[in-house]
Amino acid sequence: MVNTITYQNVHNLFKMNGYHLNRNDLCRVAYSFIKEGEEYEKAVGDFILDWFDNKSYLELNTSGTTGIPKVIRIEKQAMVNSAIATGDFFDLQPGNKALHCLPTKYIAGKMMFVRSFILGLDIDFVAPSSHPLLNNETKYDFVAMVPLQAQNSLTMLKNVKKMIVGGAKMNKTLEKGLCKLKTKVYETYGMTETITHIAAKEIGEVAFSVLPNVKIAKDDRDCLVINAPKISSEAIVTNDIVELINENQFIFLGRIDNIINSGGIKLIPEQIEEKLATMIHSRFFVTAKQDLVLGEKLVLIIEGEQQIIAETVFDVLDKYEKPKEVLFVAKFAETQNGKIKRKEITESI
Repeated sequence: MVNTITYQNVHNLFKMNGYHLNRNDLCRVAYSFIKEGEEYEKAVGDFILDWFDNKSYLELNTSGTTGIPKVIRIEKQAMVNSAIATGDFFDLQPGNKALHCLPTKYIAGKMMFVRSFILGLDIDFVAPSSHPLLNNETKYDFVAMVPLQAQNSLTMLKNVKKMIVGGAKMNKTLEKGLCKLKTKVYETYGMTETITHIAAKEIGEVAFSVLPNVKIAKDDRDCLVINAPKISSEAIVTNDIVELINENQFIFLGRIDNIINSGGIKLIPEQIEEKLATMIHSRFFVTAKQDLVLGEKLVLIIEGEQQIIAETVFDVLDKYEKPKEVLFVAKFAETQNGKIKRKEITESI
């Protein structure tokens, strides 16, 4: 695709809920949504009017993935460039049928609409819910979901050709369930600053592959640095520790802000959780608690009722990775995307 496509364009094959709509039609629909629509439709209406106003940018709230949550300004043309890169990476064609089931107030939900306008997708949009495919037998070429939606849709994904899953880490149980399907499922890597994903990997693969026009490097902390000039004029420095495979692929190891320094030994929680994933069947995470001797000690926090955890569960771990304490929390606090609020939970115990 050529880069003369601008955010004012609406592809002539674009359809929403079965209707061909141009820019003026979309604005009329937006006013109707805002005036008479459900809550999720009002968010769509607000976004459409913001998209077609006379400003060249949108203001968005970050999730805090690369630091403290803040409001950032993102150029609409950069969002168009991101949509084109996604279309190229996943081989999306004009007229492809897509499902939009994410909240439009977040970047992932906004970008599903941008992809549709720009790439000429035939999009159905539904209320964002935990069961987005319930009572829906439509065949879709492309769908984006968060892990909870994917988990609840396993028996209905036979009608989906390609799906991206993002917003939160996918657990091993879900990954195994998805691997059994004919659907091509990809886990994505990205954040608000990168205008959703800049890399993806098919489930079962270890390394993420970057989208077109994205270059990657590491800084002196071993954290990922993203150079995507069509999306951001500056390099995006993340807090994600990675292993670089080559200039186009990387393995995500963990978050630098989650690292535990226990008696001088640096432990990456995500690596320990990966080892325990098949041993503990409730949701869990490992974190640090202050300790007079070690400075920080490794603790395991499990969601649910108190229970006895057999010592053999920890045989998969190295000596220093074994938790010094196991704690239980009845229900984990989480974000709307399903991410566990580690810090909030840790501080409450």
